[in-house]
Amino acid sequence: MKTLIKGFALAAMTLTAPMALAQGFPEKPITIVVPFPPGGSTDLLARQIGEQISETLGQPVVVENRGGAGGTVGAHYVTQAEADGYTLLMGVTGSNAISAVLRDDLPYSPTEDFDPVSIVISSPLVLVVQSDSDFESVQDVIDFASENPETFTHGTPGVGTSMHMAAELFGLESGTTLLHVPYSGSADALKDLLGGQIDSMFGDILVTSEHVKAGTLRPLAVTGTQEHFLLEGIPTMAEAGLEDYSAFSWQGLFAPAGTPTEVLDTLYGAVSDAIATDELQAIFTERGFLVEGMTPADSKAFIAGEVEKWGRVVDAAGLKQ
Repeated sequence: MKTLIKGFALAAMTLTAPMALAQGFPEKPITIVVPFPPGGSTDLLARQIGEQISETLGQPVVVENRGGAGGTVGAHYVTQAEADGYTLLMGVTGSNAISAVLRDDLPYSPTEDFDPVSIVISSPLVLVVQSDSDFESVQDVIDFASENPETFTHGTPGVGTSMHMAAELFGLESGTTLLHVPYSGSADALKDLLGGQIDSMFGDILVTSEHVKAGTLRPLAVTGTQEHFLLEGIPTMAEAGLEDYSAFSWQGLFAPAGTPTEVLDTLYGAVSDAIATDELQAIFTERGFLVEGMTPADSKAFIAGEVEKWGRVVDAAGLKQ
């Protein structure tokens, strides 16, 4: 009987430990791991949100940069941390969706090894060509690519990037095969597009909109599901004829799998407060970001959908590494 009572007591302690943790959260500084070097958009977002979360929760928030392998080094590091809400990841499309279906050797699962706090922001891309190009619409591109397979070129920052995957999805949805020209970064691809060395790119809206205003690039369609405020009058891919097409790059906050629900809810509440501030709203607008602020449950469903979609694209294009 004493052994049985001890067993019940141990089980009760095991069940109540996460509850006690959640009730006292947070009691010490929180670390947000950015899986890229300092200075990029993910780093900026983590630092801005970190400042706001710190004010809301009353604890310091430290940003730690752990770059490497397209964000997967930092992501893997967070999966090894205690599932207590004190070590978080500012994850992105590549590290928390595309890499899962692109790489056989990925040391973690985006769907099983993380509990999402919130998909914070997203950003569609835009298909652009030179302003003096013969391609004046998405249908022009489809017609040409259909008649001339692997001839219409598109530049990207590399295999598996959101820009690359957006183009592969375009080919899959339109039944065409484009010619991929990978570069070491977006800047190099944009330079060659402006110089006429490549036909197109699925580019960052903020960067390309400046060239659109200058009259050197022509936008054909955005990859989101609605018109973008920096490119008014430019159709979505669905409006341009590809009804099932949508592609976004996104960033979100993730905790290690097994983090107590109460902790996730507390963090989500702090993120919601942060993205509602005038300061962050101004930054998002300036950079062309769309505010998402998904709940943990909605974020989990979203990630599963992203992994499924990009898995289908990777398989169709034969991109598995």
